[in-house]
Amino acid sequence: MTQRVELAAVMDRLAIDSLITEYAVTVDDGDWDAYQRLFTPDGRADYSSAGGIDASAAEVAGWLAGTMALFPMRQHLIVNRRLRFGTLDQDIGDIAQVQADYVNPMRFATSEGANDDGHEDGGDGGDGHEGEAGAEASAPDFICGGRYAFTALRTHQGWRLRQVTVREKWRQVQQRSRTRASG
Repeated sequence: MTQRVELAAVMDRLAIDSLITEYAVTVDDGDWDAYQRLFTPDGRADYSSAGGIDASAAEVAGWLAGTMALFPMRQHLIVNRRLRFGTLDQDIGDIAQVQADYVNPMRFATSEGANDDGHEDGGDGGDGHEGEAGAEASAPDFICGGRYAFTALRTHQGWRLRQVTVREKWRQVQQRSRTRASG
């Protein structure tokens, strides 16, 4: 391989890594317009193994907007990324397959009213540090993990997702404590 080809491969890997990170951030931030822009026009996502839908990126964005409203605090962690380049139209490297594991801690919305950052109203005492009650109130109570299969396609706008498949392997739901720490 020439240095130019090696540099192009590194740049593609970095661009795809950034695309996968943007995917997680858009879901965590609830930016459904940005989520849709990550996909090719025919892009699809399949959340059926996690109780969701298998549909176009636009339809999945709508479904996620409703579902994720239940979880004002969420933090995708996408790790152990394995990337493989393929061929499309006889041009090497136009398509990429990425397998990556995920852990997704989330917090259910509460009747007391969790803020978008997952903190209960008054949970940090105003000094930027959470007390025990604030930390407990913002801790995740729904955690799931599994594996993503991403198919990315090189487009004139850069790398975009053509397919995302979620394979949930496990989930844990914790019961909320009905008592609050006094302080």
